[in-house]
Formats: sequence, structure tokens, C-alpha cells
Amino acid sequence: VGTMKTNIAKVENIMRDQNGAELANTFGRIGDAEKNQWLPYYYAAYCTIVQAYTDGTRKDEIADKATELLDKAESILGKKNSEIEVVRSMIANAHMMVDPQSRYMTYGPASAEHLSTAKTLDPTNPRPVLLEAEGKFHTPEQYGGGKEIAKEYFDKANELFEKFQPETELSPSWGKGEVVYFLSQYK
Repeated sequence: VGTMKTNIAKVENIMRDQNGAELANTFGRIGDAEKNQWLPYYYAAYCTIVQAYTDGTRKDEIADKATELLDKAESILGKKNSEIEVVRSMIANAHMMVDPQSRYMTYGPASAEHLSTAKTLDPTNPRPVLLEAEGKFHTPEQYGGGKEIAKEYFDKANELFEKFQPETELSPSWGKGEVVYFLSQYK
């Protein structure tokens, strides 16, 4: 539990610290040791897929690795889960970013479906709303996105983060810093 907590604390700053590979390896080793725990593989998958957002050349390879890890997590858990669905949406986005023009029709709907499932499984989870907000923020206005539309989603994600209580001390809680960062863009 101590090692998990120490490494989970590092997850919130993963983009800033660029330590996704290191954290993914650590969580993967914990998962291999704690064979009946799904969260180490979840975090390994999350830390892996975050790398795809900064790696310009290996997005498919990284997304495939994240999928393997997430499949292990879901297999151990034995059911669908809101947090796992959020990461599946991130994986679909990473695949789409390789070639948005040709892959949007496949991976865009898949990403949206995972977010919808995540919200259905846990309406109090702020992370699917955060990903929707980021998606709107980075989508041009002529395609239904834009900074102003995204603000409603960031506000909603912020409200959800204010009330959100992780199930356990090891449960996912990342994302609040991103909401704060994006909302600061509106001041």
C-alpha cells in the first residue's frame, strides 16, 4: 500500500514531470506481484497512455501496450468500471491522433462511447467530463468545439471534483490539476 500511495501521488504531475514510462514500469511490477489487484495495472495503463500524448512517433505502439495493461486490470476486476472506460477513451484518442483525417470515423465514436459508459457507470466521476472538456477545447468551432463551449464542461468537471470522493485511498483521483490549469485560461 505504501509503494502504491507514493507512486499514485506522482500521477497528478505526470505530464509536467514526463515520468510516465518510469511510473508505468513501477505499477506494472506491483501488478505482477499483487496478482489479484486491478489498480496497479490500471495505473500502469494510465501512465502508459499519457506518454502517447507527448510521443510523436509511437502512439499506436503505446496505445496497444496500454490496452494490454488495461485488459489485465479489467480481467482482475471482473467487470466494466468507470475509471477503466476513461482510460479506454484516452487510448482511442491516441490511436486517432496518429492520423486524425482517416481515423476519426473509427476512433472518435469509440472514444465518445467509452466516456458515455464511464459516466453511466459512475455519474459522480469527474474524469469523463474532464476528457470531454479537453476534447471540446481542442476541437475547432466549426466542428462543434472551441474554447467557449469547453468552459461549460470544465466548470462541470470542477464541480464534480469538488464533491468527488475516491472509493479507497488508492482509487483514481487524478485530473483536478488539469481542470484548474484549463480554467485559468479563461481569466
